[in-house]
Amino acid sequence: MKLSTKGQYGLKAMISLGVYGKEDYIPLKQIAEDIDVSENYLEQLIALLRRAGYIKSRRGSQGGYQLAVDPKDITVGQILRALEGSLAPTSCSCEDSSFECTNHDKCITQGVWIKIRNGINDVVDSIMLEELVSDYENIDKGEN
Repeated sequence: MKLSTKGQYGLKAMISLGVYGKEDYIPLKQIAEDIDVSENYLEQLIALLRRAGYIKSRRGSQGGYQLAVDPKDITVGQILRALEGSLAPTSCSCEDSSFECTNHDKCITQGVWIKIRNGINDVVDSIMLEELVSDYENIDKGEN
């Protein structure tokens, strides 16, 4: 499985908001500069994350974006699924798929894809945004 740039930059944006947006709303421009992505592209990602309820916004001169949920209550899996959809490696192993495999009764490999999907979900659902925010802050301080 390979994540698109939506997942990669969206997760970075959430970390940036977790680091810099604890007290204040952060302008889109600052987040874009922090993660080195265009404001236009970031705006699309922010919209998906807002729709999922993870980000809130405020208009005006003191406006910008802030996390709507405490970082300790958001998993990497939730963020990635909000941006990417299912993390399953194949259409036939998606949890919510309307895909109908014509070979379902005789498929030898579907079980493999489901195990991979479950493994991916277990890993990304075990990592909290708070951990990544803390890791970022430690790197920024020069700690390892």
